[in-house]
Amino acid sequence: MKLSNKFTLVRIIFAPVFLLLFFLPGYINNPLFTQITGWAFLPLMGFAEFTDFLDGYSARKNNEVSDFGKLFDPFADIFLHITILAAFTVAGPFNFICLMLIIYREFTMNFLRMVATKKGVAIAARKGGKFKTCLYIFTGFVMLICLCAERIGCPFPADILSGINIAVQVLSWLCVAAAYISFIDYLKNFGSMLKDEM
Repeated sequence: MKLSNKFTLVRIIFAPVFLLLFFLPGYINNPLFTQITGWAFLPLMGFAEFTDFLDGYSARKNNEVSDFGKLFDPFADIFLHITILAAFTVAGPFNFICLMLIIYREFTMNFLRMVATKKGVAIAARKGGKFKTCLYIFTGFVMLICLCAERIGCPFPADILSGINIAVQVLSWLCVAAAYISFIDYLKNFGSMLKDEM
């Protein structure tokens, strides 16, 4: 496997690891384990997100840019980010309707990529898609910081936490807006492939 794709694979592997770290403390009920997950979350997620830069840098530096990589990279992003947003939807902060709208968008985008691949075209991430991904990441970190603070025993005061929860609700809808604005851009550039197949 190319080094760039190994970096991408890290995000896919981290998705189930994130779920385990997120939900296991509720079943194990061990204060020390809960605190360890609180300290581990941010560096682990930070490294997982950093691999998004590393895979692109490695692909360009080592001349490993490929159609597979153009598809694998956004797939890994969505695999991880949907996992994170879904976990926080279960926990409460992220809006459920927003999560479903995002999932609809991402499934439809993957379908468009499959149709394009059939025609020999690999749809790489565009600027709108990259901005949307950055917004997913920022929203995830905002929620994760609150979770980590609580798990290590330094929760935010109630009034600050209430303000952050309101901000997360706003961010939820901004994520949806960014997702669909970028999707419209993809449709403008690649939607004709769907018409040809219908």
